[in-house]
This record gives sequence, structure tokens and C-alpha cells, in this order.
Amino acid sequence: MAAAGISGANPSLQGFLRSRVGKGLLALILPLAALFLWQASGTNGAVAGGALPTPDRVWKAWLVWAFDKPGPMTLSPYVGNWMEAIAFSAMRVAKGFGLAVLVGVPLGILIGWSRLAASMVDPTIQWLRPVPITAWLPISIAIFGISDFGAVFLITIGAFYPIVINTTQGARDVDKNWIRAALMMGANQWDILRRVVLPAALPSIFTGLRIGLGIGWTAVIVSEMVAVKSGLGYVLWDAYYVGRMDIVIADMVSIGLFGFLSDWAIVHLEHWVLKWRRMQNFNQ
Repeated sequence: MAAAGISGANPSLQGFLRSRVGKGLLALILPLAALFLWQASGTNGAVAGGALPTPDRVWKAWLVWAFDKPGPMTLSPYVGNWMEAIAFSAMRVAKGFGLAVLVGVPLGILIGWSRLAASMVDPTIQWLRPVPITAWLPISIAIFGISDFGAVFLITIGAFYPIVINTTQGARDVDKNWIRAALMMGANQWDILRRVVLPAALPSIFTGLRIGLGIGWTAVIVSEMVAVKSGLGYVLWDAYYVGRMDIVIADMVSIGLFGFLSDWAIVHLEHWVLKWRRMQNFNQ
């Protein structure tokens, strides 16, 4: 009742909170509160007995890492090369995620559509799926050595399973009446797959893409900490090893930021691709 009364008394406030600006402000409340408490709990620029730097120290370290130009006498490796680390990691995620999509989506459609394919392939996928990414590290290093190929391999494996499983479920959940209607209109198996099954499975496919992309960012950090000598993961481990916790935290924030931005891009692509679905629901 109280909520209903507030709702009726503040229609303009409700409208503002539903706007993009309002939603953005709401999303900032929690991180800003956490930053305030983190900064307030610090003493002499450090928290937890000096183990962690305060946000102002992290900010200053990030500014140097991102924008300063290394001079001839610069000894720190964390000067002016932030974008370079971002570029290396993003390139590896893009390659591994792209391979996972190219393999996972068609295979998921096939498994969801064909009982024969499901019987042949799905048990192997379910058997390998619980194996964590870290367990593949020795194999990756043994086959590819310390190189980009190893990182791309791990990212592909990590992103593949959520993509193929969600795609399979989407293909299995297609309304059978749609398939019957297509058969009555003379559609062959390829037409049904292309014009009925794939569009109907798209919401599940995009769910798999979002999950797979998030795991891809996790995998690139794991791989760069061990199997590659560049990128955000390498900087993270190197900074921890030399005691630069300000760079460690700045690196973590960078990973989260670019993971968020890539997820945002997938969500907006989904809204554009599935525009027909929203219009269909609106007409109903």
C-alpha cells in the first residue's frame, strides 16, 4: 500500500528513474558509496594495514599508467602503456570469442534440431564442460608454448560451452506449431532451420553470447598471467609480484570496465536484431 501511495504521489520521479539518466544515476549509487567508504577507511593513503591503497592513489597510478610518456630514465613498466595492454587483451578476446561463436552456434542448432547429432555430440560436450579453464593451461602451453595461440585457445574453450548449450536449448524449445506450419507451406529442412529455428532460438543464443563473452574475459586474464607476456593479465600478475597494488586494482577496474562495455555492445546488438520480436509482442 505504501509503495502504491508513493507511486501515485510521484509520477514525475518515477518517470525520471525510468529514463536513461535516472537508470544511470541509480547504477552509480552503489559503486560511489563503496568508493566513499573505501577512501574514508584509509589512513595515510592505505587500507587494511597498508595492504591496499586508497582510491585516490589508484587513480593517480592509473593516470600515469594511461597517459604519461616514458622518458629515457623511466624504470617503471607502468607508464603510458595502458592502451597497449587493453589492445592485446581485447584482440585475444575477440579472436577466441569469434571462434567460439563460429563453432558453437551452428553446432548448438544442429544438436537441438537433430536427435542423431544430439546422441553423437552432446554427451562429449557435457563430459568436457565441467573441466575448468585452468585445467587446460598445461595442455595449452605444451601445444602452443608462450604465445597468443594459447590464450586464444583457452578463450575459445571458455566461451564455447555457454554458447553451444544455450543455442541447443533455444533450438529445442522452438514451437512445434511453427514447424508444422512451415512444412504445410512446403518448406524443406534447410528452410525450417534458417527461417524458423534460428530466429526462434536467437534470444537463447544471445544469452549464451553474453555469458560466453564474460567467461572469455576471465579466460584471457588467466592465460595472460601464465601463458603470455603481454596484456592486462600479465600486468596484473607482474604488478602483484613487485608489490604495486595500486596498479593491480587499476587493472582489475579496467578488466571490469571493458567486460561491461563488451556486454553492453552485445545487449544493444540483441535489441537491434530482435526488434521484430518486440514489435510482434507489442502488436499482440
